Amino acid sequence: MSAIAVHGLVSRRGEREVLSGIDLAFAPGKVTAIVGPNGAGKTTLLRHLAGLDAPSAGRVELGGEPLSSLGSATRGQRIAYLAQAASAYWPLRAHDVVALGRLPHGADLSRPAKSADIEAVQRALQRVDGVQFADRSIDALSQGERARMMMARALATEAAVLLADEPVASLDPAYALEAMAILRAEAARGACVIVVLHDLGLAARFADRVIVLANRVVAADGPPVVALAADVIDAAYGVGFRHILVDGVMQPVAWERRG
Repeated sequence: MSAIAVHGLVSRRGEREVLSGIDLAFAPGKVTAIVGPNGAGKTTLLRHLAGLDAPSAGRVELGGEPLSSLGSATRGQRIAYLAQAASAYWPLRAHDVVALGRLPHGADLSRPAKSADIEAVQRALQRVDGVQFADRSIDALSQGERARMMMARALATEAAVLLADEPVASLDPAYALEAMAILRAEAARGACVIVVLHDLGLAARFADRVIVLANRVVAADGPPVVALAADVIDAAYGVGFRHILVDGVMQPVAWERRG
């Protein structure tokens, strides 16, 4: 059984259709990258998977159950969502920001934490190599360090499904590689990891599966070497790509604008 799936999903914004008839199922233990040009509906799809937006038609299922039938607490326990450019807007300790990931499990920062919550937060900090930042104010951390703490907040939920929207946006290469390695490690632990990416090189290197969205539909779906083939992404992006083999991984490089 898939961890999460969409069937006949249609998404509209006013009169404009963003996604049309999307059918996808996502397995546990895998990293799936969703790519495509700006406006293709990548974030929209992720928000539907998270239950943040209701589809105009079709349905989302979580473990075979309609997502719409589950309460918010259940959804929050089973799905962790890392929003694009996620940040904290108040000067909490980094540890307390990470602890927010335990709210779906009934945690309350105004009361002493339960042992299960303490342990989950500590594990999340360790996974992102962030223990040394735990007692610092979140607004005193660098952009990369804050991104690490926001990732830890999602990990602290210990959800079966982890959704991440552009988790490497605006990060330098070291942090970007680290973030992708963390997502791969979560999949190795059995989580269903779905990540929106603009960087096709990272998708080619770290994803088990790549879904290309373009023109409201799924333009390609398969292993990176198939989904990121030149004929597919040239048409999706309107760009001529070149492919370079690096350590056995085919890396697409945008080379010339077309049209």
